[in-house]
Amino acid sequence: MRPVLLPANQPADRFYLGGDRIAAFRGIAPTGPRTPEDWVGSTTSVRGHDDLGQTRLASGRLLRDEIQSDPTAWLGADHVAAFGPDTKMLFKLLDAGQRLPVHAHPDTGFAAAHLGERHGKAEAWYILQPGEVFLGLREDIDPDDLLRLVRGQQVEEMLSLMHRLEVHAHQTVFVPPGLLHAVGNGILLAEIQEPEDLSILLEWRDFALDGSRDGHLGLGIALALQAVETHGRTPSQMSELLVAEPRPGSVLVEAARTMFRLERVEVEPGAVTTLEEGFGVLVGLEGRVDLTGTDGSLTPVAAGQTVLLAHASGPLSARGAGVLLWARPPAAR
Repeated sequence: MRPVLLPANQPADRFYLGGDRIAAFRGIAPTGPRTPEDWVGSTTSVRGHDDLGQTRLASGRLLRDEIQSDPTAWLGADHVAAFGPDTKMLFKLLDAGQRLPVHAHPDTGFAAAHLGERHGKAEAWYILQPGEVFLGLREDIDPDDLLRLVRGQQVEEMLSLMHRLEVHAHQTVFVPPGLLHAVGNGILLAEIQEPEDLSILLEWRDFALDGSRDGHLGLGIALALQAVETHGRTPSQMSELLVAEPRPGSVLVEAARTMFRLERVEVEPGAVTTLEEGFGVLVGLEGRVDLTGTDGSLTPVAAGQTVLLAHASGPLSARGAGVLLWARPPAAR
């Protein structure tokens, strides 16, 4: 199974603006003003839809169905033994054409107990174009006071309670479940997350949705907010979620690595870098890298391109001059 170059997969008519930065990064024509996410190598559907968000291969089949038909070839025997035919990850490109609403995601326990889902939604962002983010509370808040702010859509007060951070290109931010966050206008990022579309919206006042109806996962606002972290974090605790400088190898803080893996691969001219076998997604960040399989097949990866890897694709030899971002599920062992 050879690596698969993937076209953009941008669900339309999302409730927030964006998409042009994804088009510029990929070198493709813009797809519309409300296509702010590119779901790469996805076996996850947009919540409430059957196949929207899922990756469809050149054969016409959904990636989900291909994996179900031969999980060992796609995921590897160790992965299947540990996790079953579950990719354990979703990867996206995200272009914030406006500041995203204040929201949070449930953890696995809450998602299982109240939604019947197998995963929560931890996520991590690799910043491609910089900007401002709101992340976590600066001080504790009583749950009843938080509920009052949400019901009254007192957005400015909610934002004033949160840490306001400038993030720079090639920084990584880990967002554990429950942590309130809002990505600022103008940011382009690559995101690895658990494979669910589960968002609890605390803000919807200026967005194209009815949050009082659709922002609480069908649970009601009061119950959904029980999944939200209401204790404050110090600036020092917030810094523990960040990897500030680009570096080869893992770009995630230790707390994130049991949930998924994200690595920066720097390929130098004249050198050979080996990528071990396993399911994952590669994104070209800089330059051009040529991937050679054990069968001699060649897959060139330029900046802005995305590549799907199956376990049966590798190991791969990378040559050229460039930088790749490598997203993978958690290690099976």
